[in-house]
Amino acid sequence: MEYRPTIGLEIHAELKTKTKMFCDSANDPDETRPNVNVCPVCMAHPGTLPVINREAVRHMLRIGTAVGGKIADFSEFDRKSYFYPDIPKGYQISQYEYPLISGGELAGVAITRVHLEEDTARSSHEGGKSLVDFNRAGIPLMELVTEPVIHDAETAGRFARELQLLLRTLGAGEANLEKGEMRIEANISVSNEEGVYGTKVEVKNLNSFRSVERAIAFEIDRQVELIKSGGKVVQETRGWDEGKQVTFHQRFKEGSADYRYFPEPDLPKLTLSEIPEFSTEAIRATLPELPWDRRARYAESWGLKEADIAYLSDPDRASFFDTVISALGSDIKLITLAVNYIVSDLAGIFAKNGSEDYASIDPSAFAKLITLVGNGDLSSRGAKDTLALFVEKGGDPETLAKEAGLIQVHDTAALKEAVNQVVTEEAKAVEEYRAGKEAALQYLLGKSMKATRGAGNPAVLKELLIEALSGI
Repeated sequence: MEYRPTIGLEIHAELKTKTKMFCDSANDPDETRPNVNVCPVCMAHPGTLPVINREAVRHMLRIGTAVGGKIADFSEFDRKSYFYPDIPKGYQISQYEYPLISGGELAGVAITRVHLEEDTARSSHEGGKSLVDFNRAGIPLMELVTEPVIHDAETAGRFARELQLLLRTLGAGEANLEKGEMRIEANISVSNEEGVYGTKVEVKNLNSFRSVERAIAFEIDRQVELIKSGGKVVQETRGWDEGKQVTFHQRFKEGSADYRYFPEPDLPKLTLSEIPEFSTEAIRATLPELPWDRRARYAESWGLKEADIAYLSDPDRASFFDTVISALGSDIKLITLAVNYIVSDLAGIFAKNGSEDYASIDPSAFAKLITLVGNGDLSSRGAKDTLALFVEKGGDPETLAKEAGLIQVHDTAALKEAVNQVVTEEAKAVEEYRAGKEAALQYLLGKSMKATRGAGNPAVLKELLIEALSGI
């Protein structure tokens, strides 16, 4: 029998705000000292009262508008009760019946809802002890739930990547999976050819896009094999073992009734239409160019390749590239050249340095370097060397190239002198060329380039070589 998988995603992402969701403790994901960013509110001391973070709500409305969701007029927060050391209050403030966002679509996948809640603390277990760091407790957390309309692991991975890109483009969050700023959970079931669905299994806390795809693929195969062998899929929460590449049982899945949701009595209800800055027009006016619109512009205006567009879609790269475009005066030939140097040479330098810092690179100066290449003042080799110096030192690329002797020489007399010297010194290669060995010409050209320390114009050198060799 054939089996059809059905997948729905639940994705949590921390939002970028100065303070936590319901208090004024700092929201600093890079803080490494435990229990520094805490206060009586996020530590749930008796008598403390929460206050809604306005910026977190604003982020949510911008996300909802970007994905075409319905923005709630009325919304409220709820208490979600469960007991674990990383929940200081014994409940989490979340949203249940009245989320801020309903519906919408991203990367071709329908969205059920997007709601706002607070993050939990972080637990660590080692040496027979459990430690809790409350720095993360209370950080604003977006939860997005898709419709169960995904049917393969690749689509799930593509959706998660697009959501991360959207959050970064909006400035709503960095969504680094490695830091736990974005956590992905997949609900997976399989149905037979008669359309009878099996039991849904949740795989939690997947911390890389590759893990998302591999865990879903494994779980689909596990459920199919279990059913084929006469077993029964049970509703449960499973984890993903990256080393063994398998899912494993964690606990049996709770239902919504187990959380005993009820409206949070310490927070006011939200009527968004009464807040002018949260109107649809005001929120839409704050949106930047969205990822899919940027990709379309790069393809239609500049004819960029799909792989290059995907690389340049990152907000920092895109901002840099757009400024370079402006500096180049929309010259398609130079823009194409700039793309090649960004996605290959500049990316390679960043990878070697171990960090990608576009803020340290002057895009106008980079555009000048590209212009030098386009005008023939820098060879490909000279441009690579100049770019390395430019990233390291900054400054004016032309000055750097001149100081390093990399500006191409167009003076025929000076180049002819270098060519004549090579022809005199490389008698064997000259004889091979005269005997019909074309490779000898490339050898002599390389020697001529070396004689000019890479500054000779290759096209001019080749012409002078052929002329000199013909006269022998």
